[in-house]
Amino acid sequence: MKVVNLTPHALNLMPHGPEGSVVTIPPSGLVARCATSRVQVDTVTVGGITVQVNQTQFGAVTGLPDPQPDTIFIVSAVVAQAVPDRLDVFIVDDAVRDEQGRIIGARALAHV
Repeated sequence: MKVVNLTPHALNLMPHGPEGSVVTIPPSGLVARCATSRVQVDTVTVGGITVQVNQTQFGAVTGLPDPQPDTIFIVSAVVAQAVPDRLDVFIVDDAVRDEQGRIIGARALAHV
């Protein structure tokens, strides 16, 4: 199975238990992105001022290759949500954090 990381970050996949080692998947150099735009849908009054309520709308995905045999693509959650029918598209799941709360890896992959 070929794994293509379409994020700008190296991904560390970690075992669930003490057995096994971390597998690092470097960025491929391509980044899948989803076009976004904000549309004002309402306003609310907070502390005497009027504040816009926006809705983010997602558009076309760029940088995501067509499906390929025996290949999976790891993308951001936004990109994955834009292509829910693509069974070859995954996000990282079950985050592992360091002592400062920063994500240092993941124990799983997921579909959205």
